[in-house]
Amino acid sequence: MSIIIKRSLSQGIRKLFVYTVLVLAAILLLFPIITMLCNAMMESREVIEAYAFLGSGVKIEGNIGLKLIPDKVTLIQYYNVLFRKPTFLMMFWNSVIITVPIVVGQIVVSVLGAYAFAKLKFPLREPLFFTYIIVMLMPFQVTLVPNFIMLRQLKLLGSYAAVILPGIFSTFGVFLLRQFMVQIPDEYCEAAKMDGAGYFFTFFKIILPQCKGAVASLAILVFIDNWNIVEQPLIFLDNASKYPLSVFLSQINLSELGVAFACGVLFMLPALLVFLYGENYLVEGIQHSGLK
Repeated sequence: MSIIIKRSLSQGIRKLFVYTVLVLAAILLLFPIITMLCNAMMESREVIEAYAFLGSGVKIEGNIGLKLIPDKVTLIQYYNVLFRKPTFLMMFWNSVIITVPIVVGQIVVSVLGAYAFAKLKFPLREPLFFTYIIVMLMPFQVTLVPNFIMLRQLKLLGSYAAVILPGIFSTFGVFLLRQFMVQIPDEYCEAAKMDGAGYFFTFFKIILPQCKGAVASLAILVFIDNWNIVEQPLIFLDNASKYPLSVFLSQINLSELGVAFACGVLFMLPALLVFLYGENYLVEGIQHSGLK
């Protein structure tokens, strides 16, 4: 009896330790978001005073430190962003113009490429797919110069296409969907072929309906990745008016910290809503694709 009590006690202590660590980790990860939400509800003067140690140029008497609880809750920062700072809305639509075509284009390219690698037999299929994996593992900095040279030769530098086209032909989507399609039994395709179905009929009527979860998970990952894009616009676009909101946030000066926090909250909402709405699809797609 005492052994059972000791065992249950040790299990309880172990669970308590694990839960404590998880709660502390969650608080640590959520702290920047909580700080942003709280500071977005402060007046401009209060935000500047709270972050005077960053060099905002405001002389503050007394102790200086981070501030989470506003003296007076206000939505003036959101009003300034939406109605008095038209630059925010312009940059927001720049993000939409860049992100949506990349998501749609990458899905189209990825489903077709993955179908070819998973279900069609052609010479050098495996070496070509291995090359895809190598390209996928390369960091952005490795392919930066070749992309820049190619875009300059095509005279696309400075246009939205300079950011959109490289994003559409990303290798990650082909890899993710190919791993999912490989698990679909080949007997389905063979049965459709015996009934006289062609490649496109087999793809649209048999393969694609079974890949809805993987396609949805790819759309979520691509959207979040390109919604937060920074390096490509800075390098490929020569006009600041075409920059997405992700670049605009990094260029807000210290005198407009309140606006920066409000912009950050509004910028976070689309990605957060997409993730919450498609969370089940994301988990299902990654599980069935064999990724860890």
